[in-house]
Amino acid sequence: MSDIQQQGKFARIITTTLLSVQGLVSAATITSATIAAIVGQDLSGNTNFAGIPGSVSQLGAAFSALVWSFVFERLGRRAGLTFGLSVGAGGAALAAFSVMRGSFPLLLLGLAIMASAKASTDLSRFIAAEVNPPERRGRAVATVVLGGTLGSVVGPLLVDSSSSSARSMGIEVLVGPYAVGALLLVLAAIVAFLYLRPDPAKLAAELAERYPSEKRDKANARSRKVLFRQPLIIAAIAAMILGYAIMVMMMGITSLHMRQHAHSLRAISIVFSVHTLGMFAFSVFTGQLIDRWGRQKVIISGAVMLLASCLLAPISTHFWPIAVALFLLGLGWNFCYVGGSTLLSDQLSSAEKAATQGTNDMFIGLTSAAISAMSGVLLYRIGYGGMGIIGAILSALLLVIMFSLGKSPSSPKLALASD
Repeated sequence: MSDIQQQGKFARIITTTLLSVQGLVSAATITSATIAAIVGQDLSGNTNFAGIPGSVSQLGAAFSALVWSFVFERLGRRAGLTFGLSVGAGGAALAAFSVMRGSFPLLLLGLAIMASAKASTDLSRFIAAEVNPPERRGRAVATVVLGGTLGSVVGPLLVDSSSSSARSMGIEVLVGPYAVGALLLVLAAIVAFLYLRPDPAKLAAELAERYPSEKRDKANARSRKVLFRQPLIIAAIAAMILGYAIMVMMMGITSLHMRQHAHSLRAISIVFSVHTLGMFAFSVFTGQLIDRWGRQKVIISGAVMLLASCLLAPISTHFWPIAVALFLLGLGWNFCYVGGSTLLSDQLSSAEKAATQGTNDMFIGLTSAAISAMSGVLLYRIGYGGMGIIGAILSALLLVIMFSLGKSPSSPKLALASD
């Protein structure tokens, strides 16, 4: 087997491992998120604090993203990811303990620590990108994102079963979801430790030898100040941040909008299932488009879908228009997130990845937390239609950014190193 074939084999194993880890962490995270508002109200005794646990989780993931990016660089990808997942498992166990003790501050601390698992796992999409050549990079990133499908399907189901198990053991029922979350994160850490071999950093360094334009030592690495002035890097980060902002703003408030118009919980659940289907289930298809069409065209397509979703959702209060709009919202986010992640990875050398990718994910997390906190106020002040207009304006802004690149290549033309 040639060196290139050997590298390809290892890249497939690493990408599949990261897919598995993403699925387990997604299930744990969604299990926790499903009961966050309920636990927040129960432990604080105040309905006004019901949204605090969710915001703390988002902020914890945002601020820890930059930390874990440097840990990955210092300890290696395998050890860093295993460490992040283990810390997150400890946070989930602390959250379970806080529910048993009835301590709201302890719950918030546990959730902030648990968010480490999500932050480190979200960064793993860049690990998949760095071990795969540019022509397969989009599919690699999309494969890891596909793991979110498992969480969206399994996570809510685990809430009921784990709560029933806790009840049968004579303990507080809401301990169950956090306990299961801790077990899932421990399992994810074991999978990463056993199968993330060889260390992706080593494989990425070997791959960089074949693509000289991706190779730049620390002495010649560009500073973040310089990097964040590069048009393609600006476009990549804008695609992810704006895509997330639009998706969180519209998704987070749609359930309340539907309830205000007398939709049943079943109808609301179906709409969100359709939405998560759009977010994750078509990831492999997205990756193929990115590698065939180019990063720029896929991001533009995603922005158009987000624009259509924001305009369609407020038009009618009937079920099907909202369902179609939320599906487009999820699929548009997927195109922007996977396309932006791939485009960003294209522009960075190995010495530039840690700080830039960590900062990017921190910005995404902070934006999501801010938009989530503001969504209720926006609904009260300007209504669902007004929020749709804001989302459409942000989508149009992303389109302007992408079209301003002109016919710039979506990824660098990387020549193989001569033998």
